[in-house]
This record gives sequence, C-alpha cells and structure tokens, in this order.
Amino acid sequence: MKLRLLYHGHCFDGVASAATFTRFYQERIHPQAEVSYAGLLHRPGNFFDLNLFDGDENAIVDFKYAPSEKLTWWFDHHESAFLTPADEAHFRADKSGKKFLDFTRKSCTEFIADVARNQFGFDDAPLQPLIHWAHIIDGALYESAAQCVELKEPALQLMQVIEADPDDSFVEQVIRDLTVKSLDEVATSDEVQRRFQPILKQHRETLETVRRKAISQHGVVQFDLVDEGHDGFNKFIPYYLYPQTTYTVALTRGSQRTKISVGSNPWSPRPRTHNIAKLCERYGGGGHAVVGAISLKPDEVEKGRAIMREVVAELST
Repeated sequence: MKLRLLYHGHCFDGVASAATFTRFYQERIHPQAEVSYAGLLHRPGNFFDLNLFDGDENAIVDFKYAPSEKLTWWFDHHESAFLTPADEAHFRADKSGKKFLDFTRKSCTEFIADVARNQFGFDDAPLQPLIHWAHIIDGALYESAAQCVELKEPALQLMQVIEADPDDSFVEQVIRDLTVKSLDEVATSDEVQRRFQPILKQHRETLETVRRKAISQHGVVQFDLVDEGHDGFNKFIPYYLYPQTTYTVALTRGSQRTKISVGSNPWSPRPRTHNIAKLCERYGGGGHAVVGAISLKPDEVEKGRAIMREVVAELST
C-alpha cells in the first residue's frame, strides 16, 4: 500500500501537518503503508502536476485543492483554498468523507489532529507539543515580535531550518522523524542545529538589510530585497523593527518565483481593516485574512514592483 502525501513545502505547519497525517494514517487507516512525500510551493498559476498522484491513495495537506479523482484525502485551512470556482464545486460534491476545509483554523496541523481524533479515533496526545507550536507559528500567536525574531526556542529554530534549508530530502527526513520522535528531540538534534547556525547568521544579516531598506509610512512598512539577493526573510522582522506599523509589504526573488509578501502586525495598536487573502487573490495569490502572498515568474520583478506599489497604496488608506 503506497500513500503519496503532498504538503506545503518549506513551511512549519506544512511539515507538521504531513507528520501528523502520516502518524494518523499509519495508526488508523493502513498500518503498513509506505509513504512518499513531495513539498508543494505556490508558483504563478499554481496548477498541479497531476503526475504526482502516483500512490494507491493520494493526500494533500495545508495546500490548495486539486480536482482530481485520484485525490483521496485533503485537509486545508486557507481562505484561498481553490484555484477556480469549478475546483470548489468539485470539493463540495465530494461524498468520500475524507476531504476537509476549515479556514477558521489557525493551523492545519491542529485541524488534522482534531478531525482524526473526533472522527477516526486517533490518539493525538503524543503529538501535542508539535500541534501546540504549529498553532503558535502559523497563527502568529507569539508572545512578541522579539520571540520569533530572536529564535531562542528550539521549535522556532527548527521552523527557521524548515523554511530556509533548500535540501528537500532533509525536510522530508524531518517529517519522518517527527512521526516517531518528540518535537524537542528533533529540534535539538545535532543535524538540525548544524544547519541552523548558518541560517541564523543569514537571518541576522537579513535583519540588518531590512533595517536599512525599509520605509515606514501611513501604517505600512515596505521593502524590496531583490537587489540584495535575499529570497526570503523572517516575516516578523518588520514588526520587531517597527512595532507601531499595521501592515508589511515586501518583494523578494528566488530561483522559482518573484514574491510579494503581505502581512499584518498581530501587536499593532491600529487594527487591521483589510482582508489580505482577498487582496492577494486579485493578483492571482491568496492566503489568510491576516497574511498572504502573490507569486510571479522569476523574471517579472518590475511587474512585482508595480503590484507592490498598488498594494501599499491600498493598505495605506
């Protein structure tokens, strides 16, 4: 029995969701299942490679819906869960009892655990630390911006490794480890810590770059990191540097996409008044009400800058 499990790649909640679903599936559905993984990233168009559905059963966790008859299981918690209205209609017509959506959930990991426990009799107690931290990380429920920028807790160090390490095979090994070991044991392992040290150095350099480049006006912090070569950043750096801001809009470019990241400050003294998922959907992106992103082709930097200006203008009103 082969399960193909697709998950939101280089994302702590995506990895934790994959580990939680794997443990549930092997304990309650097919104990002898052989599981293979593939991380999914948001790209322009976001269309699925349907050839990835090569298992006896196929699952997607923490990512958009695919209207394929080969998709057996699906869990998601994003407002922007469907690429098209037809995809949503396909989901609504499903009668399998194995496809679930709840965009009120802070994390997909917690959502999977609750459904698995309540509907399938799964014991999620051994995974509670993982579920707890996925809830905090994906729900941005930190004590402060400093907590997630200073990265003192092992779970946050593992988060940074998952997000920044380009080695997909290592991220897959983290998933497998999290199904059989405690979160703390995985996060403090020699290999995770070895990979964390250069990432921490880069993180500190990015912090200083954002400090130098960021412009804060009308409750919005904006910065463009394309020319500096940073393809990502800790999304709480702007709130660490500018605690009074309400929103952040940033442009980065990596090998696979140009990305406009849009977020809101959980600790802002001024309340959020925009639904960021809906705003990003206008440009082919999506996310949650409080955070989202827009993906373009790697060579569409100027288009990205134009969109960024439009988004900043709207959030500044």
